[in-house]
Amino acid sequence: MTAVGLGLPAMPPRAPQGVGFLRGTETFPKAAHHELANGQLRRNIGKATGTIRAKRIAVTEELPDWEALRDAGAAIKTDVMGRLPELLEQLEAAVTARGGVVHWAADANEANAIVTELVKATGSDEVIKVKSMATQEIELNEHLEANGIHAYETDLAELIVQLGHDKPSHILVPAIHRNRAEIREIFLREMTDVDPKLDDDPAHLAGAARKFLRHKFMTVPVAISGANFGIAETGTLGVVESEGNGRMCLTMPKTLITVMGIEKVVPGYRDLEVFLQLLPRSSTGERMNPYTSMWTGVTDGDGPQEFHLVLLDNGRTAALADSVGRQALNCIRCSACLNVCPVYERTGGHAYGSTYPGPIGAVLTPQLAGMDAENDPNATLPFASSLCGACFDACPVKIDIPSLLVELRHQKVEKSGMSAEKLAMKAASIAMSSAKRFTLAQKAAGLGRLVAGKKGVISTLPAPLNGWTEARDIPAPPKQTFRQWWDSDEGRDAIADARKDAPK
Repeated sequence: MTAVGLGLPAMPPRAPQGVGFLRGTETFPKAAHHELANGQLRRNIGKATGTIRAKRIAVTEELPDWEALRDAGAAIKTDVMGRLPELLEQLEAAVTARGGVVHWAADANEANAIVTELVKATGSDEVIKVKSMATQEIELNEHLEANGIHAYETDLAELIVQLGHDKPSHILVPAIHRNRAEIREIFLREMTDVDPKLDDDPAHLAGAARKFLRHKFMTVPVAISGANFGIAETGTLGVVESEGNGRMCLTMPKTLITVMGIEKVVPGYRDLEVFLQLLPRSSTGERMNPYTSMWTGVTDGDGPQEFHLVLLDNGRTAALADSVGRQALNCIRCSACLNVCPVYERTGGHAYGSTYPGPIGAVLTPQLAGMDAENDPNATLPFASSLCGACFDACPVKIDIPSLLVELRHQKVEKSGMSAEKLAMKAASIAMSSAKRFTLAQKAAGLGRLVAGKKGVISTLPAPLNGWTEARDIPAPPKQTFRQWWDSDEGRDAIADARKDAPK
């Protein structure tokens, strides 16, 4: 199978509804309301994101050419999206020439079926995994479990989430919502052969996880990974990580299966010069990744002897077809936008109901999974932002997330027919069409003081205006409009005094 047109042949326009974590069950406002009630979560996330922000600022300020690097990263990704089919075919040819096997998956169902069959063919009922957003997106672990195959997450944070029967809440630090006391309780409850005297010292917790995983690294014959980059010219795949677990998964097993979103391809090796400077500084606030692993096909007697690359679409070609929204596919999953977002810092990742939380998730999820279904929770994600612009300033490849959020809001409103917003704008247009109507409208608005009461704010309005007051209060209208003041004795006196004091 080859890449044709914008992507793979016979691609569905969106990922099937309900496949993967790409569709929450609650709207963002409702889910956020629940999460805001968790004070411990806010403290955990606030401390962690604050630490990462400070580190990122320090290491990016060291580079005199940081902005030039950002420009270069944006240019490379824009070039990739402009010729994605060509680069994917080049990648397929290079991987195949070096002994690998390439599989094309139109959606999550196809990708899960492919991976499951590949694992079953090895005879193993266990796999070890490198942290992968793509496999979370398609809910691969759940699919494997349903087919009698247990997947062991080897990234420490992912292991915490898995053992806690939880879901990730951050792109880079999946267990950011947990503190070390909570992690200790999870390990004592879920790990086998754990020391019952285990305390919450980070080094001791890491040691318990290392002991738990070591046997799996040595005995499980199949590993599954994602990929940060796929190099079209050589067929090389790359994973960057901080713990060394990825290096173990990528070198020890006999069979390696990599699931890669089709947007992760880059043209050549030289492009890594840019991204391996941008990514660690933007994600963990480090100058370089502790572990950068690259592999090219299969080498006799060295590393996995069977390599499969699953190229995943799952809505990406639909996003690519949007001349404005395709910008979101430039994302390199650094999570810098999450760490500076005031909304994410207070609600955490679970409120987004998606594999991809935060500002980038608010634009990427609706495009991958769609937001056009009736009462679709994804349709609320573009509104989960104050549009402060901090995400754009932090993004290493200069994705204009605020503009994308506005565009998605526009698309949703345009498709929604006669909404409360449109009715309000229509009423405003009529009121402002003449001075007489505007004056009458101002007088009518004065009745809002009765609703505001002694507190001086309107906190609840009836439908269809209740959408506004669900998230904010409206100040009571003033007792006197500007026009009324202008026509009053007080206004005339003030104007006369101003004219006297004006320079001649």
